Amino acid sequence: MRVAKNFYSFFIVLAMGLIISSPLSAAERPDSFADLSEKLLPSVVNISTTQKVVERPGQQRVNPLMPRLPEGSPFNEFFEEFFRHQMPPMGPDYGAPQKRGEAEPREYNRPFSLGSGFVIDADKGFIVTNNHVIDGADDIKVTLHDDTTLDATLIGSDEKTDVALLQVETDHPLVEVSWGDSDKMRVGEWVLAIGNPFGLGGTVTAGIISARQRDINAGPYDDFIQTDASINRGNSGGPMFNIDGEVIGINTAIFSPSGGSVGIGFAIPSAMAKSVVKQLMEYGRTRRGWLGVSIQTVTDDIAESLGLDKAEGALVARVSEDSPAAQAGFKSGDVILSFDGQDIEEMRELPRVVAETKIDKEVRVRVWREGKPIILKVTVGEMEEAMDEDGAEEASKDDAQDKATDPVRLEKLGIEVTNLDRQMKKAFNFDEDTKGVVITAVDRSSQAARKRVARGAILTEFNQREVTSAKALKLLYEDAIDEGKETVLLLLEQNGARRFVALKLSE
Repeated sequence: MRVAKNFYSFFIVLAMGLIISSPLSAAERPDSFADLSEKLLPSVVNISTTQKVVERPGQQRVNPLMPRLPEGSPFNEFFEEFFRHQMPPMGPDYGAPQKRGEAEPREYNRPFSLGSGFVIDADKGFIVTNNHVIDGADDIKVTLHDDTTLDATLIGSDEKTDVALLQVETDHPLVEVSWGDSDKMRVGEWVLAIGNPFGLGGTVTAGIISARQRDINAGPYDDFIQTDASINRGNSGGPMFNIDGEVIGINTAIFSPSGGSVGIGFAIPSAMAKSVVKQLMEYGRTRRGWLGVSIQTVTDDIAESLGLDKAEGALVARVSEDSPAAQAGFKSGDVILSFDGQDIEEMRELPRVVAETKIDKEVRVRVWREGKPIILKVTVGEMEEAMDEDGAEEASKDDAQDKATDPVRLEKLGIEVTNLDRQMKKAFNFDEDTKGVVITAVDRSSQAARKRVARGAILTEFNQREVTSAKALKLLYEDAIDEGKETVLLLLEQNGARRFVALKLSE
């Protein structure tokens, strides 16, 4: 009996030991962030900017301290009246109707924005923040953790990634932090956010990584880290740390209907920010790789029409003249599957991969063309700021135009087309050298209508074959039916943009 009891006790102790040592135990979570916060806080700075404003007599003044309220809010009148009395006096002539020769315009510095930043090089005084924190500022000041205030100079900024680099000159000791590898961070890992929310000064919040590679339509290279660490106004430009104290992101944006934190914040990953900051240090600007193509998403229908096993890659809608892509032999209708050894799973990945590629580097590009993969070699160019994001230019000119004919109806697609004569070009405001056929009618209940094909769109290619006339298009359409194709691919120019649309013949 005693032996059985001892065995029973042994198994209870063993089970408790297994529970305590389980990988799901709370012991894996940090007991405290105090030591880490104490170490990191001195590296984070507050950033304030001012903008010169010229105020004229009789002009209504706006107090920068007044809170921003929704339009039509019943509290607007109350706050306007309250903050009007908090404004410093500007003399008897201000706020009154201007009389000729009485008062001259006055210039003053207005607080423009508040944000955060972090020291990345203590010896040279380099500080990283967001571009939108300092954009438009005439004067930038940096306040350190010990309340020392320094004047800062803008070294360079990049609007597309929302990163800016500042520099301060001081004998005051600075504390720098190092970059971490955001690519190694996993959903669920702990992070710290330090910043200047609402101008309150150094504030630490903790949370986890909620998601990665978020596209929030903030720019062409969106690849945000999402976190539930509390981020509010004034946190912009502040660092996001891993539990090793390395910067793995720059806190940039929040999703909030109210303007306050609701647990959905976004940070620029260090993998992107680090390369941008390095270029700003070296050149004072960013130097991005350029391919020279307009691209679009490969949908399931488009993949089927091109013979791809699954929807992946980036579909080339247009190749710019004299671009690296044109010189390398890229064609409209190509699907870019990999670039310089990096697989392109989604269309939005390609601009970022190309932009981060070294200029003048020759890279191998795997392309899907005419039902099979091929390899193209391209020398990456440099994107100029004056150029459009996709480097798109006007399509090549072709003066050959058929005479106008009666409209041709493609019944299974639900569209009607006709040739482009001078009268048609004038009606739809087309250039004289426009080629293709014009869509003159779209059935409201058709799949074409559901995919936003509209009257007035130019159809230039059908199944990657150039369309020269309505008669030629009808032959291509009938051939596709005879061959038993289920889906056809149309290349359209509509509202100034070029895109592919896949339509089913079986509907």
